[in-house]
Amino acid sequence: MKLSSRQAFWYAAFLLVFTAIAAYTVANKTWWFPPLASVQGGEIDNLFMITLVITGIVFIAVHVVLAYFVWRYRGRPGGKAAYVTHNTPFEITAAATVAVALVILVGGGTTLWTKIQSPPPADAFTVEVWAEQFRWTFHYPGADGRMGNVDVRFISDDNPYGLDPNDPYAKDDIFATEMHVPYGKPIAVILRSKDVLHSFFLPNFRMKMDVVPGMKTRMWFTPTQAGVFEIPCAELCGVGHYIMRGVLTVESPEQFNDWISQQTPVGMSQ
Repeated sequence: MKLSSRQAFWYAAFLLVFTAIAAYTVANKTWWFPPLASVQGGEIDNLFMITLVITGIVFIAVHVVLAYFVWRYRGRPGGKAAYVTHNTPFEITAAATVAVALVILVGGGTTLWTKIQSPPPADAFTVEVWAEQFRWTFHYPGADGRMGNVDVRFISDDNPYGLDPNDPYAKDDIFATEMHVPYGKPIAVILRSKDVLHSFFLPNFRMKMDVVPGMKTRMWFTPTQAGVFEIPCAELCGVGHYIMRGVLTVESPEQFNDWISQQTPVGMSQ
């Protein structure tokens, strides 16, 4: 198909304007992430920016060259198309450049994923999250400082979260409808589901992990600021999925201790 000069001009102009708008939108962060609130999230954002810069340069270069080609090789009276079978130096250079870029991106992503999925530090504060249709419940150790064992085999109307009745450490455990954690130390999260697949998502911390019935999944992060943050479910889990929202409060150790002291241990509520 041959484009007339007018058609080629408008098509090339459209490509350049589209590319400029897309580049400006991304560079100006018109649509972006929520405010960052964790150490690991900063590393994820850095990798994201590296990926965005590399792919953005390629995106702009390809569209500018395409616009040039549209105009340069527009249809002209008497013009003939050249037939080129291949260009070995160009093909080798292009393939090598793409390979190097992919190795950098995949290597960076794998390294960061391994780091995030590593065991949490020994001094991490641990909280267990129970997911069910359609709410989050948060499990804390009681005054003894140890979280009791849980197992789905023990779940019943009187024991909705499967606390082991033979475990003495479970007697004073606390189950809360809000997630509170102390600021200034790593937070380890153990995830369990009572029913279907859920996904525990902390947008401000750049953390997300599936919650699967019959197994435990884990994640950990280090908060960098105190505040109240949303916990949505990022897995379509049923008709009430839209209301499955929780709250995470990151606060000082003193505020956390005051909050936990006001919670009723499960053994006292039965």
